[in-house]
Amino acid sequence: MSVFGKLFGNAGKGGKSPSPQEAIQKLRETEEMLTKKQEYLEQKIQAELVTAKKNGTKNKRAALQALKRKKRYEKQLAQIDGTLSTIEFQREALENANTNTEVLKNMGFAAKAMKNAHQNMDIDKVDELMQDITEQQELAQEISDAISKPVGFGEEFDEDELLAELEELEQEELDNNLLEIGGPETVPLPNVPSVPVPAKPVKKREEEDEDEMAELKAWVM
Repeated sequence: MSVFGKLFGNAGKGGKSPSPQEAIQKLRETEEMLTKKQEYLEQKIQAELVTAKKNGTKNKRAALQALKRKKRYEKQLAQIDGTLSTIEFQREALENANTNTEVLKNMGFAAKAMKNAHQNMDIDKVDELMQDITEQQELAQEISDAISKPVGFGEEFDEDELLAELEELEQEELDNNLLEIGGPETVPLPNVPSVPVPAKPVKKREEEDEDEMAELKAWVM
């Protein structure tokens, strides 16, 4: 049976076609078999070469026969090299095809999953939802701005009016200072004695008053 017959068996006679994985495995087994055959032929070639050298001119016929066998082995080795190259190419092609098949299968699976995820989605509803989200975000921003804006307690006053009032107060204070500097000097009053002054006796005061009246009458007369 040929190499390809061993590889594919009876698949072409109505049997079940091998899967890419099975074919790849068969090709690897064939490569392993041919590699072993290569090693065997290389050993035979070396052995025939030793025989040819050993006989040389002593036994030309044996040496020539050894060289002829060596040539046949080399031819078989070259054929196996070509076969291995072909099998390697085919195996790599199958591996790539198998990889592409798996990739496409997974992509198809993902496409079905995506379709299933989107089947209940309406693009118009999605647009409405995004608009609602945008409006709510804008409202939240406005609320944040309003909360963070500083506000005063009570009424708001005009800053210009406050500055004018402050200037009036400063001018009034300046005028008062000028009046204190240029005003009349105040004379300090004498201190009240701490020891009380003794009062005159009432009787002696009456006598003095009588004497003064008598002198006044005499002066008039």
